[in-house]
Amino acid sequence: MNAGAVVAFAPGRVNLIGEHTDYNRGLALPFAITDGVTVQAEGLDQAVIRAEAVDLGEQDSFPLDAIPPADGWRAYVRGAAAELGKAGVRVRGARLRIQGSIPQGAGLSSSAALEVAVVLALLALSGAKEPDRVEIAQLCARVENDWAGAQTGLLDQLASLCGQEGRALRIDFRSLEVSPVPLALDGHRLVTLDSGEQHAHAGSGYNQRRAECARACELLGVQSLREVGLDQVARLPDPLARRAHHVIAENGRVEQAVRALSAHDLDELGRLLDASHASLRDDYEVSTPAVEQAVARLKEAGALGARIMGGGFGGHVLGLMAPGARPPEGAVEVRPGAGARMVG
Repeated sequence: MNAGAVVAFAPGRVNLIGEHTDYNRGLALPFAITDGVTVQAEGLDQAVIRAEAVDLGEQDSFPLDAIPPADGWRAYVRGAAAELGKAGVRVRGARLRIQGSIPQGAGLSSSAALEVAVVLALLALSGAKEPDRVEIAQLCARVENDWAGAQTGLLDQLASLCGQEGRALRIDFRSLEVSPVPLALDGHRLVTLDSGEQHAHAGSGYNQRRAECARACELLGVQSLREVGLDQVARLPDPLARRAHHVIAENGRVEQAVRALSAHDLDELGRLLDASHASLRDDYEVSTPAVEQAVARLKEAGALGARIMGGGFGGHVLGLMAPGARPPEGAVEVRPGAGARMVG
């Protein structure tokens, strides 16, 4: 790496509980993980970005004065540069070398980690002052929404940007308040297990679920599902009633999980993970047979609770293993790590 180059790292995340709540102005409890995406950025004299995705053996090149759309990983890199420019940053031409340790399509938020790492690297290389981290998260969400075509909320980006070692983050997506919550597991372990079925937000039913929630709000005359209770959503037509029921009940489970962690009640946390999964499977309908098999394997191995992670329709599942329980083959322990940062 040449002198004057910069290196940014952004972690992936595990969402302990609070799924499909972020775009409904609800609550979630994610934590950043130790795996993530590293971007090395070296300045160029030309107004062009030359990017290399090392793990994929692929390259991309595009001019900064008129950035065209693209697919796959290229959409995130191009969108990051374009949205920085729209925000008033004079993005410098650069050569980017991108490497990651997060499995794509696992539900661990590799796309948000990529967006965040590219944005931080280009900001540093351009000599621009780093904005507030909530502002960075909002910029990265625009990349996800407008360039990659996935109508996600801010959960993944805020978890990556604001993560703290040993802590989860209670995020209120109405106020955008982020509050650290100690994640003391008292001998228990959190593990993820690959269902063997890759998911992608833009190509799954994710956007449809978001549209269904928007329609439910329209029928109820509110701006978000955060404003209504379970009694009000019961009069909605199916499947809107079930979609809204999941979101409202899931917000309650987040608050219960915070209390369970504070009381060191890991049995209760496991129960809440099971309840979240049942709701995601039955009310939100984002599970698959492969996911159900992975959840069953974790439960059979001694998990106190297990659930689908991320947007659903495949990816990894999360399990809370009791002390002494042996996770099934292929399960990987996950620990909370630090948030996105410059490392060189």
